[in-house]
Amino acid sequence: MEDLKIENVDLEKSENLERHRTDGFSSSKALVVRRGAPFKISLQLEGRAFNPKTDCLRIKVMIGRLYVVLPVTFSKKVSSSYWRAYIDPNGLNPNNPSIYITSPVTASVGCYRFQVCVFSQHNKKTCAFGRFILLCNPWCREDAVYIPFEDQREEYILNDSGLLYIGTAMNVVSRPWSFDQFEPGVLEKCLNLLQVSPQHKKNKRRDYLNRKNPVYISRVVSAMINSEDDRGVLKGKWAGDYKQGVNPSLWTGSGEILTQWAESGYSPVKYGQCWVFAAVMCTVMRVLGIPCRVVTNFNSAHDTNSNLRIEEFYSETGQKLNISKDSIWNFHVWVECWMTRRDLGCGMDGWQVLDPTPQERSGGVFCCGPAPVKAIKDRRIDLVFDIPFVYAEVNADIHYFIMSKGRVVSHSKDTEKVGSLICTKAVGFPRYQNITGDYKHIRGATSTLSSRSSTVSDDSTLARGSSKGVSVSLTLDKAPVAGVPICFTVKVFNKQKIAKIMKVHLNAQAKEYNNSPSNTFWESHGVVQLAPMEGKVLNEQILPAKYEDVVGDDLINLAVVLEDMGSHERVLDSEEFNIASPELNIQIADEDSIVPNKEQTATVTFTNPFSHPVSGVLTVAGAGLIQRKAHYRMLSLRPGGKAEQRITFTPAKVGTKMLQASLALSNMNSTIRGFKMVSVNSA
Repeated sequence: MEDLKIENVDLEKSENLERHRTDGFSSSKALVVRRGAPFKISLQLEGRAFNPKTDCLRIKVMIGRLYVVLPVTFSKKVSSSYWRAYIDPNGLNPNNPSIYITSPVTASVGCYRFQVCVFSQHNKKTCAFGRFILLCNPWCREDAVYIPFEDQREEYILNDSGLLYIGTAMNVVSRPWSFDQFEPGVLEKCLNLLQVSPQHKKNKRRDYLNRKNPVYISRVVSAMINSEDDRGVLKGKWAGDYKQGVNPSLWTGSGEILTQWAESGYSPVKYGQCWVFAAVMCTVMRVLGIPCRVVTNFNSAHDTNSNLRIEEFYSETGQKLNISKDSIWNFHVWVECWMTRRDLGCGMDGWQVLDPTPQERSGGVFCCGPAPVKAIKDRRIDLVFDIPFVYAEVNADIHYFIMSKGRVVSHSKDTEKVGSLICTKAVGFPRYQNITGDYKHIRGATSTLSSRSSTVSDDSTLARGSSKGVSVSLTLDKAPVAGVPICFTVKVFNKQKIAKIMKVHLNAQAKEYNNSPSNTFWESHGVVQLAPMEGKVLNEQILPAKYEDVVGDDLINLAVVLEDMGSHERVLDSEEFNIASPELNIQIADEDSIVPNKEQTATVTFTNPFSHPVSGVLTVAGAGLIQRKAHYRMLSLRPGGKAEQRITFTPAKVGTKMLQASLALSNMNSTIRGFKMVSVNSA
C-alpha cells in the first residue's frame, strides 16, 4: 500500500475571509481570521486517499513558544473555551479532506503557526505547515469585544475612513481622516507594534497569554502610539517649527505614519498632536478587531494637581497671562473602545476611554485608560484606570483671576465651560453625534453648546462676568468665517442705583488649541456711562485685515474687562473661538458609474476668500482610490479668484471610499480641506 503524504495545505482564503469579515485584508499574504469562529483548511494528498478508519489527524497550533495539540474529530460540536478541530463527516473528500479549526473566544491576538500531521498505520507520520493571523471578533456574542448592532460593527471595525472634530464647541470643524486599516502592509505593522512593545520584550510568554484580554491590549497600544517610554509610533510636538518632521496638521491618514515608523526601524515619526495620536490608535484597534471610535472633548481640562480646578489669569486690560500650569485645551481628542470589563464587575461594560496623547503617566508610562465612560459619569474614582484624570478633563471648574501690579483684583468662575460638548462621528453619516450626556449629568437642558454658569457655589466667588455692582457679557453675533469681519456684542449692566463711569477694555490674541495665547493682535479701549440700573449694548467688530495674518489654523481668545472708575471693581468675560475656513469643493464626473479598475476624473475647486493673494500646495489622497498621494502646486491666486485642478483616480475595490484634498497655504498658517464620499459599484 502506498504511503499517505500531504502535498499542500490550502488555506481557502477567499471563503475564510468572507466568513470572518476579513476580506478587507485580502492583500495580506497570511490568512486573517477572527477568534471564536471556525475557519477551513483543505489538505491536498498524494500517494493514496485518507482512510478515517486507519488514519488520524492532529494539528499543533503555536504562537511564540506556546502551543496546543488538537486531535481532529468527526464531531462538529465545538466549545467557545477550547481550541477544536473537526472534519465534517457528511462532506469528507478522502483525496482532499477539509478541516475546520475553531479558536476559543479568549484566544490571544497575533500571528500563529500550525502544523498538521497525518498518522497512518504503523504510526507513520507526514506533516505540513501553515500560518494564520487571529483577531478579536465583535461578531461573536461570547467575545469580550462583541458589539450587538451590525451598523456599529460596520462603522467601528470596517469603515476605513472617517471624520475627526476640532475647532470649538460653537464652531465644530470636521477633519477628514483615512484610517487605512485595509491598505497593504498596515495589518502587519499593527501586529509589529505589539511585538516591539516593552511588555513583549520583557516577557514574551506572559505577553502572548495576556493578549486574550482587550483591556491589556488597549493599554499596550495606548502606550505604543506615543514614543515617550518605548519604540512608539509618534513623537509629539506642540510648539515651535516642524522642520525636522511633518506639521501635524498636514497628516491625512494613518497608513503613511505606520509605514514610515516601520520602515525607519521603529523610530518615532515626527510629529503628532492629539487628533493624530487618536486617529492612529483607532486604526490599530480596528485592525486588531476591537471596536473603536475617535472622540473630541471641547474645552478639555488638563488638571495638573487633581483638584478639579483650572486657574486662568488675565491682565487688567484683558490680556490672557501665561501663569498657571493648568490648562484648557479648546479641544482634545481621544478614542473609545468597546469591551466588557469583567475586571470591574457589572455595570462598567461598553465604551472605554483610551488616550494615547502623552499627558500624564499611568502605571509608570504615558498611557491612559481604559476608563469606562459609565464610571466617569458616576465619578467612580475608586476604579481603574485613570478615571480621576478623565473626569477632570470633562468636569473641572474654571477660576478666572484679573491681576493688577502682581495681585489679584477680581475672582470669578465658570462651572459649565469644561466638557461643554463631547462628540464623535455618527454611525453611517458624515456628521457628529453629541455624546456629552454619556460622560456627565447635564443640568436641566439637552443643549450644552452655549451654557454659561450663573451658579455660585460659595459666597466669595462670583460667576464669570458678574460682580456686586456691574455685569458684562461678550457674545459672538454669529460663527466667524474667513474673509468676513468678526462681529460681537458686549452687554454691560449697572446693578446699582447710582450712576457709574466704566472703562471697557477689549483684547484679542491668537492661540494654538492647547496653549496660552500669544501677543495681542487687536485691542480697543473706551469709556461708557451708565445711569442707575441701566444696561447698554456695544457692537464691535474685528476686520479681516487684522486677523488673517495671525490666525490661520489657530484660534482667537477674545476678552473684555469692565472697570468701575469709582470703586475700581473689575469684571471679566471671554470667548475662545475658531474662524471657519472655506472648504475645497470636489466634483466627480459620472458619479453613478464608478466601478473598480476604471479610471475616473474629479475636479477640485478653491475660491480665495482672503483679502490678499494666496498660493500653496494641493494634496489629494484616498485609500482604495489613489495608491500614492498626488501633489499639485497652486500659483498666486488673487482675492476672490477661483482655481481648479483635475485629478484622476482608479478604484481598487467595491465599497464606499473617501477622496480627500487639502490645500496648505504657503503665505499663512492655514490648511483648506475638503472631502467627497465615493461609492464604488460592482461592474
